[in-house]
Amino acid sequence: MTGLEIPAQFLIAYFLIHFRFIGMVFTFPLFAMAAMPMPFRYLIAVILTMASAPAVNSAMASHAIPLIFFDSAIAITVVVLREFLIGALLGLLASLPLVALQVTGEKAGMSMALAMANFMDPATQQQTSLIGQFVFMVGIWFYFRWNGHLLMVQAIVESLRIVPLASMYLMPVTDMGIGQWLTSLFSIGVRMVLPFYGTILLADVGLGFLARTVPQMNIFVLGLPLKIGLGFFVLMVALPLMVEFIFDHMEPWIAFAIMSATAWR
Repeated sequence: MTGLEIPAQFLIAYFLIHFRFIGMVFTFPLFAMAAMPMPFRYLIAVILTMASAPAVNSAMASHAIPLIFFDSAIAITVVVLREFLIGALLGLLASLPLVALQVTGEKAGMSMALAMANFMDPATQQQTSLIGQFVFMVGIWFYFRWNGHLLMVQAIVESLRIVPLASMYLMPVTDMGIGQWLTSLFSIGVRMVLPFYGTILLADVGLGFLARTVPQMNIFVLGLPLKIGLGFFVLMVALPLMVEFIFDHMEPWIAFAIMSATAWR
């Protein structure tokens, strides 16, 4: 009987880890773009599962999966949904630097009077800001440059050690860190967009004085290109600093996501 249980243990382990990778692939911005077809994203999850074979062996060596969980459809559903939620939580929380960068770009575009310059983003199939998408794509490129995708795969592998596979606890027992994630998203976004708001505010004050001293001048015609020009100048200066700021927050938020996954321990 033992000889039959050992292969079953490994097959079940691969099956459950596969759902963790599915949750991560379908929530993390590097993989969850709508431009990627659904079968292709699923194929990425399959490939990542196959590549994590050494981690499966080490996880199985320290934690045996009770096969009794797979005797009923309800138990299988609960266990599979738990693994999917763990992967989705890891992908969501670790994506904060990229989400903050996109929000910063959208707010900067609005301050530059480019709120009307929206277009259909092929990655998300939604109307998005031109500046926001540009900043986001720069962040995506640097995230790949810094091997952020490999760190996410490593985070899933590390979660196998911290949060063992196959448990019937569907609801998290502790705080998942969503509140801290939202708070940090707001604070990081505000810190990165402040140079744009400050520059545009000074431009509005200057235009106001100019309107009072030279009332014959059409301030609306002058103000629009002035704000756009100042916004692009600030973007040129601030974008390297924003990217460096995101780099400093990349690994800490991946570690935060792994620790938040312990809510299902």
